[in-house]
Amino acid sequence: MPESALTLACGLAACAAVAGTLSNAALRPGSQIFGRTLIAGRDPREAALTYDDGPNGNATPALLDLLAAHRARATFFMLGKYVRGQQELVRRVHAAGHLIGNHTETHPWLHTQPERIIREELRACNHALEDVLGAPVRYFRPPHGARRPAVLRIAAELGLTTVQWNAMGQDWLPINCERILANLDRGLARARRRGRGANLLLHDGWDRAPDADRAATVAATATLLTRFATEGTRTVTVDAWG
Repeated sequence: MPESALTLACGLAACAAVAGTLSNAALRPGSQIFGRTLIAGRDPREAALTYDDGPNGNATPALLDLLAAHRARATFFMLGKYVRGQQELVRRVHAAGHLIGNHTETHPWLHTQPERIIREELRACNHALEDVLGAPVRYFRPPHGARRPAVLRIAAELGLTTVQWNAMGQDWLPINCERILANLDRGLARARRRGRGANLLLHDGWDRAPDADRAATVAATATLLTRFATEGTRTVTVDAWG
């Protein structure tokens, strides 16, 4: 191969490797390559139950009842498009002492969106929540965890701390309670080995249907809360970590 062709081939391979690294970082929840995100604290006895894609009139009230029975608090990252139709439920979540965060207006993959759309998605959700709560929103979780530097910058400009996770139930899939718990247990064990708290990603809603069936998630939550009470794990909201 001629030297010029070899140089070009090497350059293309290097570009491909960099692109792959950046693509992975955009979707890997623990990556900090694009900037700092909040994941968890340094106490392995702490766990944050977090729920995305609500509010959902079929699942969120059941979760609130469970959390109240265990005197536990959770974090709910809500979609603006659902907040407007479930204002009383949003107020109930807030009145119960849970933390409410921004999960965008419509749930797009933000890392592929122009800055105008990113800003509109975050602002619209903030407005929906703040109109109901009468208080500013401080925390934001990007749908799918997808971000790039512009996402973090725009979130910061709007006063939002970006939150990811380190334990994932994969409950957006049609799986049962036992599989959700098995998925979470892997993340919990990994976090504890590293001396970190656990930020558990679950879903009380679904961006494609406002009344999605989340019975398996509710059942998994019941098991987790009972287990945490037995083993001495404290449930916290993500604002306890930053």
